[in-house]
Amino acid sequence: MAILKIARMGHPILSRPAEPVDNPGDPEIHRLIRDMIETMADAPGIGLAAPQVHVPRRVVIFHVPADRAEDGEEGAEEAADEADEEVPLTILINPVVERLGDEMALGWEGCLSVPGLTGLVPRFTRIRYSGQGPNRDSIDRIAEGFHARVVQHECDHLDGVLFPMRMRDLSQLGFLEEMRLRVDAEREPEGGPPSEL
Repeated sequence: MAILKIARMGHPILSRPAEPVDNPGDPEIHRLIRDMIETMADAPGIGLAAPQVHVPRRVVIFHVPADRAEDGEEGAEEAADEADEEVPLTILINPVVERLGDEMALGWEGCLSVPGLTGLVPRFTRIRYSGQGPNRDSIDRIAEGFHARVVQHECDHLDGVLFPMRMRDLSQLGFLEEMRLRVDAEREPEGGPPSEL
């Protein structure tokens, strides 16, 4: 296994759509996944997409730690019980994301490819996502709240979209330390800027 270099905003690999994976069982895809897991842990982050490590393939990995599972979002309704649970490491190959409703919420996001910055990003509060695991197993889940936010964020990378491109108000984009101070002073939105995704 190896720790891979993370592409930063401005690198062309982050601005183009990734290619589908033809064979999820390919040993090269399995090696990529192992290296992505090690890279994400080293960063540290809670999600990573293959384009972020300079590989233009439709592969994402993520997990939702218990301390983040219940993160609130501005404008979001209270999540269902299953949405408040920790989500173990998930590997998605050729993921498809479908929104379940029109409700959106603002939430703080960061990104390993946009180091040091955070911003308020609107995301759908409830989605369904599907794809294949590395053993060709089928994954089909409904996600709400922070879980849904993480999946949307990581899958955006597969289409060449970084979180600042989703923002409605760029005055809400700034360095993490500065935004934490600002949010603490304003006491809104609750929770403050998160660590990087």
